[in-house]
Amino acid sequence: MDLPRTFTIRESGHRVHNPFTEEDLATLGRALRLEPGTPILDLACGSGELLCTWARDHGVTGTGVDISTVFLAAAHARAAELGVADRVGFVHGDAAGHVAPEPVGLAACVGATWIGGGVAGTVELLARSLRPGGMLLIGEPYWRREPPDRAAVEGCHASSRDDFRDLPGLVEHFGELGWDVVEMVLADQKGWDRYAAAQWLSVRRWLDANPDDELAPRMRAELDTAPTLHVRYQREYLGWGVFALMRR
Repeated sequence: MDLPRTFTIRESGHRVHNPFTEEDLATLGRALRLEPGTPILDLACGSGELLCTWARDHGVTGTGVDISTVFLAAAHARAAELGVADRVGFVHGDAAGHVAPEPVGLAACVGATWIGGGVAGTVELLARSLRPGGMLLIGEPYWRREPPDRAAVEGCHASSRDDFRDLPGLVEHFGELGWDVVEMVLADQKGWDRYAAAQWLSVRRWLDANPDDELAPRMRAELDTAPTLHVRYQREYLGWGVFALMRR
């Protein structure tokens, strides 16, 4: 059980596996006003940057769950680097269906709502681990601008216009599910650039080091098109944000 190598090749240089800068992540941590000792569950935690930096900066504790052995190795290394390995832990496993053994104060899925089959299912999954009065974090794309055609939709890695809502529609959807939006931090085009463009350098360096790998033709074809698709479509039409929710 692991992520396909294509993912770990693209994002081998990332600490945050979303279009969120490290500054955005820090802003979010401050905005939530977390009490020291707050237990966090982070599903699809990637390289653990949220848990590790918030443990350092806010004194929280927590557990991250991810399917990628590569990203989890980076998470363990980051926890040791920041001196928080005694406060955060990481579990290799499928985050879909994972429920904390004890209720937590903050349950997060930042950018991987496919684990619950979409926003509604992921909210329901996270809520199963939440203690009364706790908070959910959902990271999710939304249409920043209406995509004008099929090429724009596909350029944003969507199969149809209906894959994402616009920002008002997404906020309304949280309310329809019975949750108040109590904070949010939205990515900007700089965040998208740092997420996407860093992948191109990682892919190029991997190609230079692994020209005979079976994935080389696929990664070469991706690098040929990814920068143009990003500047033409993704950074123009697709937004992304993290939304803090509390049950009504």
